Amino acid sequence: MALVSSSGFAHVRLTVTDIARSKEFYDQLFGWPTAVDSSDRVDEPGVRESVEEFFGGVVYQTPQGTLFGLRPVGSTRFDADETGLDHVSFAVASRDDLESARASLADAGIEHGEIIDLADAGIAILSIQDPDDINVELTAPLG
Repeated sequence: MALVSSSGFAHVRLTVTDIARSKEFYDQLFGWPTAVDSSDRVDEPGVRESVEEFFGGVVYQTPQGTLFGLRPVGSTRFDADETGLDHVSFAVASRDDLESARASLADAGIEHGEIIDLADAGIAILSIQDPDDINVELTAPLG
C-alpha cells in the first residue's frame, strides 16, 4: 500500500542561469500563458530569496492544468549525469504533432534531435536542449 495517494504532478520548476534567456526560449517553444511572472524584478533586492516573489522566476500554466516554472539560481550549466533531473518531457497528441514540431523547430533555428520511436514503450520522442542544456523532450503515443 502506498504511503501517499497522489493524482500526479502539480508542478515542475527548473533552475536556470539566465531567466530572461530561458523565459524567451520557453515562451517561443510553448507560448503558454504565465500564471506568475516576477522575472522583470529578479535583480531587485530580496527578490531571488522571496518565495512570495517566486524567487524572481516565472510559472507557466500548461494546457493540462499543471504548472511549469523557471527559477534563476543556477550558476553552472546543467549536467544530466549529476544527481537530480535527467530531463523533462511534455506530451503532444500524436506522432504527426512531433513531425510538425520538428519542422517548426527547424524553421525557428532551434537545435533538436531526430524523432525516435520507442516501440516497446509505445511512444515516440523528440529531444531539444534548452539554453542551459537541459534536455526537453516531446513525447507522443505511437499508433
